Amino acid sequence: MERRFYRLKEKVEASGETGRMRFIEDPEEMQAEGLRLRRGGALPALVPTMGALHPGHLALVQRAKEEGAPVIVSIYVNPLQFGPQEDFAAYPRQEEADRQTCEAAGVDLLFSPRELYAGDHSTYVTEEALSFGRCGRSRPGHFRGVATVVAKLLNLTQAAVAVFGWKDAQQLSVIRRMIRDLAFPVRVVPVEIQRDLDGLAWSSRNRYLSPEQRKRATAFPRILAEAARRPDGRAWATVELNRMPGFRVDYVEVADGRLCAAVWIDKIRLIDNFPCES
Repeated sequence: MERRFYRLKEKVEASGETGRMRFIEDPEEMQAEGLRLRRGGALPALVPTMGALHPGHLALVQRAKEEGAPVIVSIYVNPLQFGPQEDFAAYPRQEEADRQTCEAAGVDLLFSPRELYAGDHSTYVTEEALSFGRCGRSRPGHFRGVATVVAKLLNLTQAAVAVFGWKDAQQLSVIRRMIRDLAFPVRVVPVEIQRDLDGLAWSSRNRYLSPEQRKRATAFPRILAEAARRPDGRAWATVELNRMPGFRVDYVEVADGRLCAAVWIDKIRLIDNFPCES
């Protein structure tokens, strides 16, 4: 793997691109600014996140900057995509650090709303084909929450481009389908998974891993990478992952030309995928 992504945060912080970022919390103000940009001929590029930013997010920002348009990063821990037994309350939040990271990365506008839903919110966006199976099977309602918040963010920011990572492959498929089916004037730009030096895909949830769990977790991408090169990859990966101490396999499936999997390491759930080569 390339060390450049591991050191991306340090590089952008040393780039000197600070001091230009605007910070908005109010959704109505955000929408007014998005409309102002559109009227002025700018076509914003949006990077939606839930914060706890890491080099994987920064790769999305760098790709968004290549569009030559204002770059908007949104940070919102979306309660609609968490199930009753999931980690919404404990999800990592580091507002000031994320703000500094965005400014150092040359983000033009950081949208970090305190709340996006009215107390009597009752309207949702539901995709009814790609949302089932894989993560949708073990996280019912998750993709309804994802589609709803992304639709809202696209409306508020008036983005013409939305940048997503391949790490959440099913999410990317659902968002693409939603944008197509509901005729959003938005182009989706996917970015390949970024990995730490030990091969683990960057994820905000990696910080939950103890050093011992982290060491075990490195077998996950290693096995998937090998399986993606094999004609029997899905079956082989399932057997090999089930052999790993402390692993519990949620699924191993092929979708969108990629070998996708989710595993539990003790109480921590990790997802990953690789393009199939055979």
